[in-house]
Amino acid sequence: MPKTAIRKLAKPERRAQLLETSKEILRECGADALTLGHLAERAGVSKPIAYEHFGTREGLLIALSREIEERHTEKLTKALQETPSDLSSVARTIGSVYIGCAAENGAEWQAMSSALRGNAEMDRVQQELADDYVALIGAAVGPFSNLSKDDLRLRCAGLAGAAETIAREFVRGRATEENAAANLAALIVNGISA
Repeated sequence: MPKTAIRKLAKPERRAQLLETSKEILRECGADALTLGHLAERAGVSKPIAYEHFGTREGLLIALSREIEERHTEKLTKALQETPSDLSSVARTIGSVYIGCAAENGAEWQAMSSALRGNAEMDRVQQELADDYVALIGAAVGPFSNLSKDDLRLRCAGLAGAAETIAREFVRGRATEENAAANLAALIVNGISA
């Protein structure tokens, strides 16, 4: 039986297709099953195409991490633009977007993080992404705080850690989406008070 022809996609479209296929593999099979060979087979492309886009399995997982964080940042930025300018509203927006993203990507994100624990490049990328998120939260809540710039940054770093922990509880079924978002919002309101 003849092999079906691989549809030629532009490089950005192919990368997006490979990332989406990677997420499907993570959801269905877990992180151990996500290899460049499995990805290529599942996406209907040759192995060299997968290697050309990501280089290594770690490169693929890092690209997935970046893609998930970029989508989260875009959603939060857009939502904050439409949020009333008061601390409670801003905190609710941050909480609901964070937990909403966990609902969308939580299991995948946890699988990726576990698979890359101890990887120096992933540690660097995760720190960079965390710093960007802390800065975004700081910019959103800063107008409502009397804290010094350094103290606000530290509190926002703590809130980002709390957000990750609350999201993990939600993903594990230990909280509802609404309850997790409300508790995260409460921590934000209480956390930036001087």
